[in-house]
Amino acid sequence: MRYSIGVDMGGTNTDMGLVTENGNIIKRRNIATNAYTQLEPYVRDMIREIRAMVEEQTAIDGEAVMLDGIGIGAPNGNYYTGCVDNAPNLTIKGNLDFGKEIHKYMSVPVVLSNDANAAAYGEYVYGGAKGMKHFIMFTLGTGVGSGIVVDGKLVHGSTGAAGELGHAILIPHGRKCSCGREGCLETYTSARGIVQTYIELRREDPDGERMLKEVPDGEISSKLIGEAAHQGDPVALKTWAIVGDQLGLAMANSVTFSAPEAIFLMGGPAQVGEPLLRPLREAFERYLLNIFAGTCQIRMSELKANEVAILGAAALLKMKS
Repeated sequence: MRYSIGVDMGGTNTDMGLVTENGNIIKRRNIATNAYTQLEPYVRDMIREIRAMVEEQTAIDGEAVMLDGIGIGAPNGNYYTGCVDNAPNLTIKGNLDFGKEIHKYMSVPVVLSNDANAAAYGEYVYGGAKGMKHFIMFTLGTGVGSGIVVDGKLVHGSTGAAGELGHAILIPHGRKCSCGREGCLETYTSARGIVQTYIELRREDPDGERMLKEVPDGEISSKLIGEAAHQGDPVALKTWAIVGDQLGLAMANSVTFSAPEAIFLMGGPAQVGEPLLRPLREAFERYLLNIFAGTCQIRMSELKANEVAILGAAALLKMKS
Protein backbone atom coordinates (compact mmCIF):
# COMPACT_ATOMS: atom_id res chain seq x y z
CA MET A 1 0.00 0.00 0.00
CA ARG A 2 1.17 3.51 -0.81
CA TYR A 3 1.38 6.33 1.71
CA SER A 4 2.47 9.94 1.90
CA ILE A 5 3.87 12.08 4.69
CA GLY A 6 2.19 15.37 5.57
CA VAL A 7 4.18 17.88 7.62
CA ASP A 8 2.61 20.95 9.21
CA MET A 9 5.40 23.31 10.27
CA GLY A 10 4.10 25.81 12.81
CA GLY A 11 5.99 28.35 14.85
CA THR A 12 5.58 26.31 18.03
CA ASN A 13 5.16 22.69 16.91
CA THR A 14 5.69 20.59 13.82
CA ASP A 15 3.04 17.91 13.32
CA MET A 16 3.63 14.97 11.02
CA GLY A 17 1.32 12.26 9.78
CA LEU A 18 1.41 9.07 7.71
CA VAL A 19 -1.49 9.44 5.25
CA THR A 20 -3.19 6.76 3.15
CA GLU A 21 -4.17 7.34 -0.48
CA ASN A 22 -7.78 8.04 0.52
CA GLY A 23 -6.85 10.62 3.14
CA ASN A 24 -6.76 8.76 6.44
CA ILE A 25 -4.07 9.79 8.92
CA ILE A 26 -3.04 6.52 10.50
CA LYS A 27 0.02 7.64 12.47
CA ARG A 28 1.09 10.97 13.93
CA ARG A 29 4.24 12.39 15.48
CA ASN A 30 5.39 15.87 16.48
CA ILE A 31 8.45 17.84 17.53
CA ALA A 32 8.79 21.33 19.01
CA THR A 33 9.71 23.72 16.17
CA ASN A 34 10.74 26.44 18.59
CA ALA A 35 13.37 24.17 20.15
CA TYR A 36 15.55 24.68 17.06
CA THR A 37 17.56 27.57 15.65
CA GLN A 38 19.25 25.64 12.80
CA LEU A 39 17.73 23.71 9.91
CA GLU A 40 20.03 20.66 9.98
CA PRO A 41 19.15 19.33 13.46
CA TYR A 42 15.49 20.20 12.91
CA VAL A 43 15.30 18.14 9.69
CA ARG A 44 17.37 15.34 11.25
CA ASP A 45 14.87 14.96 14.09
CA MET A 46 11.89 15.33 11.74
CA ILE A 47 13.23 12.49 9.59
CA ARG A 48 13.78 10.38 12.71
CA GLU A 49 10.06 10.67 13.53
CA ILE A 50 9.02 10.00 9.94
CA ARG A 51 11.15 6.85 9.81
CA ALA A 52 9.64 5.70 13.10
CA MET A 53 6.13 5.99 11.63
CA VAL A 54 7.18 4.14 8.49
CA GLU A 55 8.84 1.34 10.49
CA GLU A 56 5.78 0.92 12.70
CA GLN A 57 3.50 0.67 9.67
CA THR A 58 5.88 -1.71 7.90
CA ALA A 59 5.58 -4.05 10.87
CA ILE A 60 1.78 -3.85 10.65
CA ASP A 61 1.59 -4.28 6.85
CA GLY A 62 4.16 -7.07 6.80
CA GLU A 63 5.85 -5.46 3.81
CA ALA A 64 7.82 -2.32 3.00
CA VAL A 65 5.86 0.93 3.08
CA MET A 66 5.92 2.71 -0.28
CA LEU A 67 6.18 6.49 0.21
CA ASP A 68 4.96 8.85 -2.51
CA GLY A 69 6.90 11.64 -0.83
CA ILE A 70 6.84 14.33 1.83
CA GLY A 71 4.52 17.32 1.59
CA ILE A 72 5.22 20.34 3.80
CA GLY A 73 2.94 23.24 4.67
CA ALA A 74 4.96 26.06 6.20
CA PRO A 75 4.79 29.81 6.78
CA ASN A 76 6.39 31.66 3.85
CA GLY A 77 6.79 28.36 2.02
CA ASN A 78 7.69 28.80 -1.65
CA TYR A 79 6.43 26.08 -3.99
CA TYR A 80 8.91 26.94 -6.75
CA THR A 81 12.08 26.87 -4.67
CA GLY A 82 11.11 24.35 -1.98
CA CYS A 83 12.33 26.87 0.57
CA VAL A 84 10.87 28.67 3.56
CA ASP A 85 11.85 32.29 3.05
CA ASN A 86 12.61 34.17 6.29
CA ALA A 87 9.40 33.32 8.14
CA PRO A 88 9.08 35.84 10.99
CA ASN A 89 7.38 33.41 13.39
CA LEU A 90 10.08 30.73 13.19
CA THR A 91 13.10 30.46 15.47
CA ILE A 92 15.00 28.93 12.53
CA LYS A 93 15.95 31.96 10.46
CA GLY A 94 17.06 32.48 6.89
CA ASN A 95 16.29 30.87 3.56
CA LEU A 96 15.58 27.25 4.49
CA ASP A 97 16.07 24.73 1.67
CA PHE A 98 14.01 21.78 2.89
CA GLY A 99 14.30 19.69 -0.26
CA LYS A 100 18.09 19.76 -0.21
CA GLU A 101 18.28 18.98 3.51
CA ILE A 102 15.70 16.16 3.46
CA HIS A 103 17.41 14.51 0.49
CA LYS A 104 20.47 13.97 2.67
CA TYR A 105 18.36 11.37 4.52
CA MET A 106 15.62 10.18 2.16
CA SER A 107 15.37 9.94 -1.64
CA VAL A 108 11.70 10.83 -2.00
CA PRO A 109 9.88 13.74 -3.68
CA VAL A 110 9.50 16.81 -1.44
CA VAL A 111 6.80 19.40 -2.17
CA LEU A 112 6.46 22.55 -0.08
CA SER A 113 4.04 25.46 -0.09
CA ASN A 114 2.63 27.91 2.41
CA ASP A 115 0.17 26.62 4.97
CA ALA A 116 -2.92 28.29 3.48
CA ASN A 117 -2.16 26.85 0.03
CA ALA A 118 -1.77 23.44 1.64
CA ALA A 119 -5.16 23.81 3.37
CA ALA A 120 -6.78 24.77 0.07
CA TYR A 121 -5.33 21.80 -1.77
CA GLY A 122 -6.29 19.50 1.07
CA GLU A 123 -9.89 20.67 0.64
CA TYR A 124 -9.57 19.99 -3.10
CA VAL A 125 -8.19 16.47 -2.74
CA TYR A 126 -9.92 15.22 0.40
CA GLY A 127 -12.68 17.69 1.37
CA GLY A 128 -15.66 19.70 0.20
CA ALA A 129 -13.93 21.10 -2.90
CA LYS A 130 -13.47 17.64 -4.40
CA GLY A 131 -14.64 17.84 -8.02
CA MET A 132 -14.41 21.64 -8.16
CA LYS A 133 -12.00 23.43 -10.48
CA HIS A 134 -12.33 26.96 -9.10
CA PHE A 135 -12.48 27.93 -5.42
CA ILE A 136 -10.82 30.02 -2.73
CA MET A 137 -9.93 29.07 0.83
CA PHE A 138 -9.75 31.64 3.63
CA THR A 139 -8.07 30.52 6.87
CA LEU A 140 -8.73 32.54 10.02
CA GLY A 141 -6.29 32.21 12.91
CA THR A 142 -3.44 34.24 14.34
CA GLY A 143 -3.33 35.71 10.84
CA VAL A 144 -5.52 35.42 7.75
CA GLY A 145 -4.31 33.15 4.99
CA SER A 146 -5.78 32.20 1.65
CA GLY A 147 -5.29 29.70 -1.14
CA ILE A 148 -6.71 30.15 -4.64
CA VAL A 149 -7.43 27.28 -7.03
CA VAL A 150 -8.14 28.05 -10.69
CA ASP A 151 -8.64 25.33 -13.32
CA GLY A 152 -7.79 22.76 -10.66
CA LYS A 153 -4.38 24.30 -9.97
CA LEU A 154 -3.10 26.33 -7.06
CA VAL A 155 -2.24 29.89 -8.00
CA HIS A 156 1.40 30.57 -7.12
CA GLY A 157 2.12 33.50 -9.42
CA SER A 158 5.55 34.46 -10.74
CA THR A 159 7.23 34.49 -7.33
CA GLY A 160 5.42 31.64 -5.56
CA ALA A 161 3.79 34.09 -3.15
CA ALA A 162 0.50 34.80 -4.95
CA GLY A 163 -2.81 34.73 -3.14
CA GLU A 164 -1.99 36.60 0.07
CA LEU A 165 -5.52 37.99 0.42
CA GLY A 166 -5.03 38.49 4.15
CA HIS A 167 -2.65 41.27 3.19
CA ALA A 168 -4.98 42.98 0.75
CA ILE A 169 -5.71 46.42 2.22
CA LEU A 170 -9.27 46.58 3.54
CA ILE A 171 -9.15 50.02 5.19
CA PRO A 172 -6.51 52.50 3.93
CA HIS A 173 -4.45 53.98 6.79
CA GLY A 174 -6.10 51.51 9.16
CA ARG A 175 -4.57 49.28 11.80
CA LYS A 176 -0.85 48.58 11.68
CA CYS A 177 -0.12 45.13 10.26
CA SER A 178 2.79 42.81 11.00
CA CYS A 179 3.75 43.12 7.32
CA GLY A 180 4.56 46.79 7.91
CA ARG A 181 1.60 48.26 6.07
CA GLU A 182 -1.69 49.60 7.40
CA GLY A 183 -5.26 48.37 7.10
CA CYS A 184 -4.72 44.78 5.87
CA LEU A 185 -7.66 42.38 6.12
CA GLU A 186 -5.66 40.36 8.65
CA THR A 187 -5.67 43.25 11.13
CA TYR A 188 -9.48 43.09 11.31
CA THR A 189 -10.56 39.47 10.76
CA SER A 190 -7.77 37.44 12.37
CA ALA A 191 -8.23 36.25 15.95
CA ARG A 192 -6.17 39.22 17.13
CA GLY A 193 -8.16 41.62 14.97
CA ILE A 194 -11.46 40.30 16.32
CA VAL A 195 -10.24 40.81 19.89
CA GLN A 196 -9.14 44.36 19.08
CA THR A 197 -12.56 45.18 17.62
CA TYR A 198 -14.30 43.84 20.73
CA ILE A 199 -12.04 45.83 23.06
CA GLU A 200 -12.62 49.01 21.05
CA LEU A 201 -16.39 48.53 21.16
CA ARG A 202 -16.59 47.95 24.89
CA ARG A 203 -14.42 50.99 25.57
CA GLU A 204 -17.00 53.10 23.74
CA ASP A 205 -19.58 52.10 26.37
CA PRO A 206 -17.67 51.20 29.56
CA ASP A 207 -20.82 50.91 31.68
CA GLY A 208 -22.83 48.82 29.21
CA GLU A 209 -24.12 45.35 29.98
CA ARG A 210 -21.99 42.51 28.69
CA MET A 211 -20.84 39.07 29.79
CA LEU A 212 -17.10 39.74 29.63
CA LYS A 213 -17.22 42.98 31.59
CA GLU A 214 -14.86 41.73 34.29
CA VAL A 215 -12.41 40.04 31.92
CA PRO A 216 -9.23 42.14 31.42
CA ASP A 217 -8.26 43.13 27.88
CA GLY A 218 -5.25 40.82 27.95
CA GLU A 219 -7.41 37.77 28.67
CA ILE A 220 -9.99 38.30 25.95
CA SER A 221 -9.89 35.76 23.10
CA SER A 222 -11.95 35.24 19.96
CA LYS A 223 -13.19 32.01 21.53
CA LEU A 224 -14.56 33.89 24.56
CA ILE A 225 -16.17 36.46 22.27
CA GLY A 226 -17.80 33.61 20.37
CA GLU A 227 -19.16 32.03 23.54
CA ALA A 228 -20.50 35.40 24.69
CA ALA A 229 -22.22 35.95 21.34
CA HIS A 230 -24.06 32.63 21.62
CA GLN A 231 -25.40 33.79 24.98
CA GLY A 232 -26.69 37.06 23.56
CA ASP A 233 -23.94 39.44 24.62
CA PRO A 234 -24.63 42.63 22.59
CA VAL A 235 -21.00 43.75 22.29
CA ALA A 236 -19.91 40.28 21.16
CA LEU A 237 -22.73 40.10 18.61
CA LYS A 238 -21.82 43.54 17.27
CA THR A 239 -18.18 42.45 17.02
CA TRP A 240 -19.05 39.46 14.87
CA ALA A 241 -21.42 41.56 12.76
CA ILE A 242 -18.57 43.97 11.98
CA VAL A 243 -16.11 41.15 11.27
CA GLY A 244 -18.68 39.40 9.05
CA ASP A 245 -19.22 42.59 7.07
CA GLN A 246 -15.49 43.09 6.60
CA LEU A 247 -14.84 39.50 5.57
CA GLY A 248 -17.89 39.48 3.30
CA LEU A 249 -16.53 42.53 1.48
CA ALA A 250 -13.12 40.88 1.03
CA MET A 251 -14.71 37.68 -0.26
CA ALA A 252 -16.94 39.57 -2.70
CA ASN A 253 -13.89 41.38 -4.06
CA SER A 254 -12.05 38.08 -4.45
CA VAL A 255 -14.83 36.72 -6.67
CA THR A 256 -14.18 39.40 -9.28
CA PHE A 257 -10.74 38.08 -10.20
CA SER A 258 -11.23 34.31 -10.24
CA ALA A 259 -15.01 33.64 -10.37
CA PRO A 260 -14.88 30.69 -7.93
CA GLU A 261 -17.60 28.10 -7.52
CA ALA A 262 -17.23 28.36 -3.74
CA ILE A 263 -15.31 30.13 -1.02
CA PHE A 264 -14.35 27.91 1.90
CA LEU A 265 -13.73 29.16 5.41
CA MET A 266 -11.75 27.45 8.15
CA GLY A 267 -9.88 28.18 11.37
CA GLY A 268 -10.66 28.77 15.04
CA PRO A 269 -12.63 32.04 14.74
CA ALA A 270 -14.80 30.56 11.98
CA GLN A 271 -16.04 27.90 14.41
CA VAL A 272 -18.29 30.49 16.09
CA GLY A 273 -20.84 29.71 13.38
CA GLU A 274 -23.91 31.85 12.78
CA PRO A 275 -22.87 34.99 14.71
CA LEU A 276 -20.18 35.31 12.01
CA LEU A 277 -21.69 33.45 9.07
CA ARG A 278 -25.04 35.26 9.00
CA PRO A 279 -23.60 38.79 8.64
CA LEU A 280 -20.82 37.47 6.40
CA ARG A 281 -23.26 35.96 3.89
CA GLU A 282 -25.46 39.06 3.96
CA ALA A 283 -22.47 41.32 3.30
CA PHE A 284 -21.14 39.01 0.60
CA GLU A 285 -24.41 39.18 -1.33
CA ARG A 286 -24.64 42.95 -0.82
CA TYR A 287 -21.12 43.67 -2.09
CA LEU A 288 -20.99 41.04 -4.86
CA LEU A 289 -20.86 42.27 -8.46
CA ASN A 290 -24.28 41.46 -9.94
CA ILE A 291 -22.96 39.33 -12.80
CA PHE A 292 -21.72 36.83 -10.18
CA ALA A 293 -24.99 36.64 -8.22
CA GLY A 294 -25.87 33.03 -7.39
CA THR A 295 -22.63 31.61 -8.79
CA CYS A 296 -20.56 31.24 -5.61
CA GLN A 297 -21.34 29.58 -2.28
CA ILE A 298 -19.82 30.41 1.10
CA ARG A 299 -19.01 27.09 2.77
CA MET A 300 -17.21 25.81 5.82
CA SER A 301 -14.29 23.46 5.33
CA GLU A 302 -15.30 19.80 5.47
CA LEU A 303 -11.96 18.65 6.85
CA LYS A 304 -11.54 18.06 10.58
CA ALA A 305 -9.77 20.96 12.28
CA ASN A 306 -7.13 18.69 13.82
CA GLU A 307 -6.39 16.99 10.48
CA VAL A 308 -6.56 19.69 7.83
CA ALA A 309 -2.93 20.86 8.10
CA ILE A 310 -1.44 17.38 7.74
CA LEU A 311 -3.88 16.35 5.00
CA GLY A 312 -3.26 19.59 3.16
CA ALA A 313 0.49 19.10 3.27
CA ALA A 314 0.15 15.49 2.05
CA ALA A 315 -2.21 16.62 -0.72
CA LEU A 316 0.50 18.89 -2.16
CA LEU A 317 2.16 15.74 -3.49
CA LYS A 318 -0.81 15.24 -5.81
CA MET A 319 0.32 18.31 -7.75
CA LYS A 320 3.37 16.34 -8.84
CA SER A 321 1.48 13.27 -10.00
